[in-house]
Amino acid sequence: MAQWLVEEGIGESRAIRLHAGGIVAARLDWPGALAAGHVEDARLVARVKGSPRGIALFRNGEEALVDRLPGDTSEGTMLRLEVIRSAIAEKGRLKRAQARPTGAAPCDMPPLAQRLEGEGKTVRIVHRFPADCDWNDLWLEALSGETHFPGGSLILAPTPAMTLIDVDGAAGELAKRAIPAITGAIARFDIGGSIGIDFPTIQDKAGRRTIDRALAEALADVPHERTAMNGFGFVQIVRRLVRPSLLHRLQSAPAAAAARLLLRHAEQVEDPGTVLLRCRSEVADRLCPEWLGELRRRIGRDLIVERDDTLALEGGFAQAVAS
Repeated sequence: MAQWLVEEGIGESRAIRLHAGGIVAARLDWPGALAAGHVEDARLVARVKGSPRGIALFRNGEEALVDRLPGDTSEGTMLRLEVIRSAIAEKGRLKRAQARPTGAAPCDMPPLAQRLEGEGKTVRIVHRFPADCDWNDLWLEALSGETHFPGGSLILAPTPAMTLIDVDGAAGELAKRAIPAITGAIARFDIGGSIGIDFPTIQDKAGRRTIDRALAEALADVPHERTAMNGFGFVQIVRRLVRPSLLHRLQSAPAAAAARLLLRHAEQVEDPGTVLLRCRSEVADRLCPEWLGELRRRIGRDLIVERDDTLALEGGFAQAVAS
């Protein structure tokens, strides 16, 4: 079984699975929010009369949508709930976490490494990923929503309805050549839920069936449901959704994501001296005192944070300077 590597960073944990030196699957976890598997006694704060649904307030201050409520459960009641999906930020709104009543014992959300082990995966916690690991490239692809393959590219956009993947490039065998890139992107960006793929239009039914078969083969080991390609080249895939994808994380909160990446870079500075973090103001604003204190503890050195709004959001850097 392929091994997952986990970095327990500041403000986030990162997990990757490598093959031939490249990342073929990844997870990005931001601790502190409700996550699937968490079990807690929470208070029902709202319920529509006659409906099995309501809203519960958890002790961290986060609200979750609750389904399958017993008929006699009223507002103000404490009830044991299991979180089945994390909150997901989207453009212009936040989808609350989802939960349902359970009889299970209370359970705080375990760290990312333990969750992966609970899924039967082999895990190794590392101080840093291998030097030739392309985490930064993956991070930039997720932020931009664009990834390339021979002869074409994919544009990936999380929307309130689904994650859309647009296939772009030269004509010919573009749709067929895009399939490995699509299935690779789903795993590398940890995309779940509804996924809409906009292939180039294929006029004949035989050609569409060929793509359907190729896509089925590529997704044979991935639990999902899928529609056949329609006359406009559109295919919909539905996977279980339990957490935000890397696309959701980075595109909905780019400054917060950039701050966490900058802390990762600062942890890896090896030259002696004070560590300087230079970044845009909106990134600096998200470097909370707790994170900076943890960084000082980990590296055992003083820090300087400088604001430079000439830098790109993702262009922050860390380096050692004379004390």
